[in-house]
Amino acid sequence: MPDRETDLYAALDAMGIAHRTEEHEAVFTVAQSAPVKARLPGGHSKTLLVTDRDRLFLLVALGSLRVDLKGVGRALGARGRLSFVKPDRLLDSLGVTPGSVTPFALINDEEREISEVVLDTNLMAHDPVWFHPLRNTASTALSPGDLERFCERHARSVRRLDLASPEGGS
Repeated sequence: MPDRETDLYAALDAMGIAHRTEEHEAVFTVAQSAPVKARLPGGHSKTLLVTDRDRLFLLVALGSLRVDLKGVGRALGARGRLSFVKPDRLLDSLGVTPGSVTPFALINDEEREISEVVLDTNLMAHDPVWFHPLRNTASTALSPGDLERFCERHARSVRRLDLASPEGGS
C-alpha cells in the first residue's frame, strides 16, 4: 500500500471515521465500474475537478448522474464557464491522475487550492458512499456524514447541492 494511502487511512482513523476498503480491477470510467458497483451496495460516485479559470471546484456526484455544469457554474457564482482541469493541474493540485479523482485526495491539497467542495444531494442520500482511496484499483466506503466531516476538515468550503438540477434543487 502506498504511503499516502496509509496516511489517508490514518487520517480517517484519527477522525473516528469508520471505513472499509475493497480491492478490485482498475476502473477509469463510471461505465467500467459497473461490475464493481454490482457487488458493493451503496452510493457510487464520480468526482470532477473543474475550474472557472480563477478557482477550482471539486464536484462529488452520484456516479450515474448527468451533472449540469452550466447550472452548477451559475449556482456557484462561477466567473465564466466551468471546464475540466487538465491532467497536469489535477496531479499538481490533488496528487492523483484521471480515473483516480476522489474527495480523499483533499489530503494532498496542502495549499487549499480547491475553493469549494460540492457534495451532490443525490449521492448523499445513499449509505454507504464509495470512493477510490487515491488509486483506482480499490474502493473505500464510509457514511455520508463522515464524508462531509472529512471534506470539512480538509477543504476551505463544503456545500451540498443537487448537481443534476442545481438551480431548482437544494
